[in-house]
Amino acid sequence: MGEPPHRARPPEDPPEGFPRRRDPRRTRPYGRPYGAPVAGGVPAAPPEQDGARPLRQGGWSAARPGPARAPGRDGADDDLPPSARRYGTPSPPAGPRLPRRLRRFLLGLLALAACAAVTAGAVVAVLRLSSPSPAPGRVTDRAAGVGYPLPAGWRTGAVPPVTGFTSVAGDGRTATVLVRPGGGVTDARRAAVTLADLYGRLLLHGDEVKVADDRAITVGGRTGHSRALRAEYRDVVNRPAYLRVVFLTGSAGRPPVVVLAVAGPDDPRARAAIDSVVAGLR
Repeated sequence: MGEPPHRARPPEDPPEGFPRRRDPRRTRPYGRPYGAPVAGGVPAAPPEQDGARPLRQGGWSAARPGPARAPGRDGADDDLPPSARRYGTPSPPAGPRLPRRLRRFLLGLLALAACAAVTAGAVVAVLRLSSPSPAPGRVTDRAAGVGYPLPAGWRTGAVPPVTGFTSVAGDGRTATVLVRPGGGVTDARRAAVTLADLYGRLLLHGDEVKVADDRAITVGGRTGHSRALRAEYRDVVNRPAYLRVVFLTGSAGRPPVVVLAVAGPDDPRARAAIDSVVAGLR
């Protein structure tokens, strides 16, 4: 005797290795059968199961191995949600990574900052070494083989700010005098003109530079030449500056002497102090 017509045949068991198919007529745990219409007329599809995906028209797809679960002791993942049991527990996100170009730029910026710090430290050290210090009323420059007096309020510096000079003195505000031994030059005027032009371009940077004085001199039994320049500026910040170069020839086994004097701003008192230093060279 056959089965009653009102009863459908139970679903056949899937082949070995396939998950068992759930009867779509069975109600879900929430009280609605699989495939029942929902609001809007869209049927709800049966949920996916581990290892297999249900087909739309019945039947079962081939089992697919799902992602490996997070390792743990037996029953340790019973409290996890279905997504964690299927895909594993989420791992903490990695920190943000900078692009390679940005990393290189930052590294270069750090290197430049380190170089700037080292350079600033060297400049500060040179300024401290060249700062004037108290001294007696006369300076003796043994390398140049000459001595010169110090006007009132002047001091000697430890390190000359221009390369090649062996002594320096000044008032620390407007006037500075530097002395060094000269080379084997026979034409004192030519040497003074050349050096004045060189140091003028190096130190003055004026918009207009004029010759303020050019004459032969005799100081302390030595003959030589003196040339002075005055620089003017078109801006309203910089005031006129004064530069004087004196070249004295050698005598009695002593080498020639080069004297460089700079005053900024240019004023009569600064020039008078420089003239007293040059006149006292011995």
